[in-house]
Amino acid sequence: MMCTHCGHQTSVTAGTIIHRSHLPLRTWFRAIWLITNQKHGISALGLQRLLGLGSYKTAWSCLQKLRCAMVRSDRDRLIGHVEVEETYVGGVEPGGGHRHLGNKVLVVVAAQVEGKCIGRIRLSSMPDASSQSLLSFVQSAIGSGSTVITDGWEGCEGLSGRGYNHKVISGSGKTVSALLPRVHRVASLLKR
Repeated sequence: MMCTHCGHQTSVTAGTIIHRSHLPLRTWFRAIWLITNQKHGISALGLQRLLGLGSYKTAWSCLQKLRCAMVRSDRDRLIGHVEVEETYVGGVEPGGGHRHLGNKVLVVVAAQVEGKCIGRIRLSSMPDASSQSLLSFVQSAIGSGSTVITDGWEGCEGLSGRGYNHKVISGSGKTVSALLPRVHRVASLLKR
């Protein structure tokens, strides 16, 4: 395209994730449709196969650009009733047993309660299980005045003093996954 006033040439895709791409727009739109309509996501190899791309690197680059475009940096914080729980993610190391941390990563999960369903979610890796790390995550992910539902984790003790309603769930004979079903469902999907 050329500006009629100054004669500057530009492209319709300038300033977008498709800028200077050698892939046809039709291929980009097929990729967008495939990524957004797969219930369990799609791998770069699967995208390469479905689009008939000759290079894995091209498929991976396309997938990464689209994933980055789907994240809203100015997204709203969770509100209302929100379940919060921590989990360790990573495999079992040889000789370490199931309780050995090894290279596992501590991840905190927050899930907004929408009736019996899961609303919006937030996940973040944490450097440690301290209350400072947890409170920092809660303040960035959850709006003040919300009710934060936890299992009594020691790191959550300072929530009430920070403008949150803190509700500790405990039940005799019930598993934690039954008490906080939304965050445990999200954590199990993450681990899978």
